[in-house]
Amino acid sequence: MNQVLRYFTITAILIAVATSLSAQKIGYINRGELLADIPAVKQANANLEALQKQLQKKYEGMVTEFRTKYEDLQRKEQQGELSPKQLEDEGQKLREEEAKIGQYQQEMQNQLEEKQESLLLPILEDLNAKIAEVAKEQGFGYIIDDTAGILLFKEEGNDVTAMVRKKLGID
Repeated sequence: MNQVLRYFTITAILIAVATSLSAQKIGYINRGELLADIPAVKQANANLEALQKQLQKKYEGMVTEFRTKYEDLQRKEQQGELSPKQLEDEGQKLREEEAKIGQYQQEMQNQLEEKQESLLLPILEDLNAKIAEVAKEQGFGYIIDDTAGILLFKEEGNDVTAMVRKKLGID
C-alpha cells in the first residue's frame, strides 16, 4: 500500500512538472550575431588588437636582441675569444634573458585576457540585461542561446534577436 501511494505521489509530481514546463514560453537568440553587431564590441576588439600589436612588437624586439646576443656568443666561442669561464658566464646571462622572454610572453597573454575581460564584461552584462527585459516584456520563461547551433528545432516566431537588437539600439 505504501509503495502504491509513493508511486502515485511521484507520478503526480512528474505530471505537475511536465505541465508547468509545457506552459512555459521559450525563446531563442543568437548572442554571437548580436555581439558582432554591437559597436562597443567592435571598438573593444580594435583596442585589444592595438594592445596586442604593441605587446607583440616589444616581444619581437626582445627575441631579436636575444638572437643577436646568442649568435654573437657563438661567433666568439668559435673564434676562441672567450675563456671557458667567460663562456659559462655569458651562457648563464643568455639563459636568464631567455627566461625573462618566456615570463614576458606569459604576462603578455595575461594582460590581453584581463583587458578583454574588462572591455567585454560590461557589454555582456548590458546584453544580458536587455535579453532579460525582452523576456519579461514578452512573457518568455526561458531564452536559449542559439550561437552554438545546437537547437534541434526552433519556431521562427520565438526568435527574440530582433527585439534585443532594438533594445540595444543597433537596428
